[in-house]
Parts: sequence; structure tokens; C-alpha cells
Amino acid sequence: MTATPPERVRTTRPWQAPVVARDPNEPHRASTPLELLFDLCFVVAIASNASELHHALVEKHFFPQLLGYLMVFFAIWWAWMNFTWFASAYDPDDVPHRLLTLVEIAGVLVLAAGIPQAFEHEDFGVVTVGYLIMRLPQIAHWLRVAAASSADRATALRYAAGLALVQVCWVLRLLLPDDWGFVAFFVLVVAEIAVPIWAERTGVTTWHPGHIAERYGLFTLLVLGEGVLGATVTIQAAVAEGISAGLLAVALAGLLVIFGLWWSYFKRPAEEGLRGTSRVSFLWGYAHYAVFVALAAVGAGIEVVAETALHETHLSAAGAAFSLAVPVAVALVTMGALQTGLDSERSYLVRFGTAAVLALAAAATTWAGVPLAIAALLIAAAVCALIVVDLIDAQRQTPAR
Repeated sequence: MTATPPERVRTTRPWQAPVVARDPNEPHRASTPLELLFDLCFVVAIASNASELHHALVEKHFFPQLLGYLMVFFAIWWAWMNFTWFASAYDPDDVPHRLLTLVEIAGVLVLAAGIPQAFEHEDFGVVTVGYLIMRLPQIAHWLRVAAASSADRATALRYAAGLALVQVCWVLRLLLPDDWGFVAFFVLVVAEIAVPIWAERTGVTTWHPGHIAERYGLFTLLVLGEGVLGATVTIQAAVAEGISAGLLAVALAGLLVIFGLWWSYFKRPAEEGLRGTSRVSFLWGYAHYAVFVALAAVGAGIEVVAETALHETHLSAAGAAFSLAVPVAVALVTMGALQTGLDSERSYLVRFGTAAVLALAAAATTWAGVPLAIAALLIAAAVCALIVVDLIDAQRQTPAR
């Protein structure tokens, strides 16, 4: 996944255009309406997965359901990521490309429909079918590249063959006993991740750093939307149950957490840092799984805190506080690591890691009898402290007149 010289340029867009590599230095490259629709349809799957996690936390079925949440989110994230990097490299925007992408979108909706069944009965049949529907068009995308570009043919055929083989294995996994199927899941996850690494040994695909940074930023906004939803539900509960200082504090804490995470993620643009080596881009792209999965879980955590404050769950105050603090901490540590990887001159990981520790410590105050609403505000304060530090840094770097 490194940018290559710009001699292979984009052609015109007839009904069926040759699928050739786009210019990685193309100016003003932005997400297309089709890419935005593609992202929008993932909201359904993300929301359904986060909702199941929320119910699992409330019902104190934490560990088995958390694993299901992570497994389903992998299917969502990996299909999105594969399409995103492919579209950044090629995207002819012709009729076949659009039709294949619309089929992928249909697969997302099928996968979303199967999420409750996966959580409640550990039946991943519908989820696997949805994933298969998403992945078959991706194989077709790569076969189109192989047919149109001799320069990229070997790499494209490797992608197509690797994806096809892994998809056959996903289907066969459904025939295994539960214990073996569980182990096979993680084996196939490794295989999925290895396909791009293996495929690009014959030649790296082009991609646009600015376009990739924007695409990941847009998906980050989508998962942050789960937190906005959680804060909204909290406000609705406050209105329905009667305004109370505790619920208002929880709602404020939820909003501050979302605002702080948004600020921290988008404070430092990733485009320039992504103009480095393929190793940097691979690590940056793959590590976003932890960012996305944690940010979506933050929304579930906000709702759990609100319901616990209303005494509608059997969770302790500490259990509710940690359901918010843990995903916040994971998101902060991962974002700090990513930003440090893109800018080696500064160690953002120390700063973000300190905020993560403070968030966990804030949750732990509930063991000492601190009210849940106050603990939630302390978690939010740990996140927002990064904003204050950023503003102080900016003030120091501003030359005096």
C-alpha cells in the first residue's frame, strides 16, 4: 500500500472503463457519492452490533458477548477496509463498478440482519452469507483489474485467488463443530489479513494518501455517531423520567467524551504521515480496527451508564463506569500510537496513554463510593484534558509579535 509514480493516469468514464490505476498525486481527490453511500449503509451493521453489546453489558453477559462483538466487527471493518483501499487505487466509476459496489452494500445489510442471531444463538450463518455477498464483488473488482492492466495483473490475480480461497474456508467453517469453528475463526482472520501482504509482494497498488485519510476520517465519524446516539438516549431518558442532576451530568459527560475523542483524532491530519513506507500504511490501516471497535463501544458504554444511573440494570456503579472507561482508554491508546507512528518526532502515545490511565482511574473511584455521574464526568475530564494540552502547545508554538 504505497504510492507509486504517477505515470498511470485515470482515463475517461464510459459505460465500461478500463480499470487502471489512478494517479496517487491527483489533486483535490475526495470521496465519491458512491463511497459515501457505501459508508452510510455500514451504519446499520455498526449500530446493530453496538446495540447487542449494550444489551450484553446490561445483562452482565460481558465476556462471551464481547467476543461476539469483536468477531462481528471484524467482518464489518475488514470488508469496508478492503473496498476503501481498492477504490483509492482504482475506482473507474463505471457501470460495472457501481453495480458491484451496490451488491456489496446489499451484503452489508444481510450481515446486519444476522447480527442478533449471532449474539443470541451463536449462529453466524446469516452473518457469513452477508460477508460472502460482500466479498464476491470484491473478487470481481480484482479480476477486472487483472483483465485491464498487465502491470497490475499478477497482484490483482493474487488478491482474487486469496480472497476466493478464504471465502470458501469461511463457508466450510459453518460445517465444523462449535469448538473447531471457534478456533477456525481466528485462523481465517489471520488468513484474511495475510492476503494483502502476500498479494502485494508482486507489486504494490497505488492509493491516494489524502483520499485514504479522508475515508478513514469519515468512518471514524460514523462510529462516533454511536456515542452521539448514546448521549441522545440519555437526554431522552432525563426528559421522560424527570430532569435530575445525575442524568444531566451523565448526558454532559457523554457529549464531552465524544467531543474530546473527535478533537484528539482529527487534531493531526494523517495525509502527510501516510506518504511514508508501505509498512507504515499497513500498520496504520490495520490498527484502526481497535479505534473503530472502541469508539463504537463508547456509545454502548454511555447508554449503560445512563441506564445504571436510572437503576434499570443490575450492574454496579463500577461495572457501568468501566463499560465506558475501558473503550475510551483503548481508543486513546490506539490513537496515540497511530499519531506517534505518523510523526516520530513527538511521542503522542505518552500523552494519550496518560489520559487513558486517568479515565480508568476515574472509573475506579466508584469503588470508593463516588457517585456514578461524578465518575462519568471525571472520565470525560480525562479525555478533554488532551484538548487543553493541545491548546497550550499551540499557544507556545505561536510566535510572539
